[in-house]
Amino acid sequence: MSDNLRERLRIAQGQFDEINSLLLDPDSQVINDFLAVVEKYGTVEEINRQAKEARHLPNLMARLKEIDSPYLADLEWLIEQRDQGAFISIADYRRKVLGDRVGEMEFNEDFAVTLEISALQYFPFLIAEAKQAIEQGELMPGRYIRVRKMKEQEADNGDILAVAAAMQIVGASYVETLDTKGTDGSNVHLGGPETITGYFGGVGQPNEYALKWLDEFLYYYTTYGIKQVLNINPGTVFLGYMLHKLGVDNEFKISVFMGNDNPYAALWTLIGAKLFARKDGTSPLIGFNWSNSVNNETMEITAQFRRALGFEDVVRFEHHITETYKSIVRQPYDRLDELVEIADHVANISAKHEGAPPEIEETREHPSDILEYFRDKSEIEEAGDMHFLELNYLDKHGSVNRTAQALTENGLTFIAARNLHR
Repeated sequence: MSDNLRERLRIAQGQFDEINSLLLDPDSQVINDFLAVVEKYGTVEEINRQAKEARHLPNLMARLKEIDSPYLADLEWLIEQRDQGAFISIADYRRKVLGDRVGEMEFNEDFAVTLEISALQYFPFLIAEAKQAIEQGELMPGRYIRVRKMKEQEADNGDILAVAAAMQIVGASYVETLDTKGTDGSNVHLGGPETITGYFGGVGQPNEYALKWLDEFLYYYTTYGIKQVLNINPGTVFLGYMLHKLGVDNEFKISVFMGNDNPYAALWTLIGAKLFARKDGTSPLIGFNWSNSVNNETMEITAQFRRALGFEDVVRFEHHITETYKSIVRQPYDRLDELVEIADHVANISAKHEGAPPEIEETREHPSDILEYFRDKSEIEEAGDMHFLELNYLDKHGSVNRTAQALTENGLTFIAARNLHR
């Protein structure tokens, strides 16, 4: 009986033909509007060439020098420390954690967990983190998430350039969050960031904002070489798929605010990725941030069809291990034990750290708060809160290293900043 039912799920070739007819119809406004935004920036080849030149490390450094950025000296220091081998090696880190037991352990790199931190709001926080990592023999993350306003970081002594350069220097991936989202007042259901986790479709990118998001991405892609951005809306996910299908080398990660909390939501997302994958099988979807309510079974089930669709090495499962203490989840929130349980059999997971463990957060004068991401830097400095935010960030760095230690103690592996911890 089940086989007969299963056969009814087959998608007829005629339905694929109808979809292609819509996409290729010269009178289709929804596609024409999309193509018009892309064509503002030139041909696909020109767009990719501009992005490649913009992210070229010597060009980033030259632009920082042109504006006399104070961050250039920090980057030169970071390069020097990297080249001198100042950061702890993976072998030495394992020996530090395990002692004499290190020789008895076998580490399977097939299931290495990417160490991820969120959010790196200000470039100087990265330098403070690097100095602490050197002094204390700690690991730098292999992946960074940014949620700072794009226009603000663009105008802040080349912060946007400095972070782009630093990621190449340390050997980490990173993702930016574009300004085109509902918290700017475009979503009538949101009263501001304080309602961001709320109602009627989440953050949102209503009406014309999907195309504005596309336009904004192409600006930062061609101007700064920024390749990966956050994606919070089904419409912009679809635009990301189509842009990559055209040949633009864009990438995106789906945000926790999309609310993907079951295998069927994931199946729908990955089917879309497969439909619009290039002939070589690549997709722009490289990160899938689960809802905070997801459990290990959901990731295990999704891993089965992620592999069947050929995306195991392409689409990373990004899972919150810690969260900011305020304004996002019920506390206490700590998923480290669950990560250890799943990390030996589900590949391509990143452990995302957005706060300290709850027992540390509750002792802080100024616990971490997701709403800090939406404050202007000028307001933070005027209030005298920047040192609190830096401490919150270093607490997240502590969470990263707590996870690395737990993985190591259980014979599991991780991906830290590739160029620093050889």
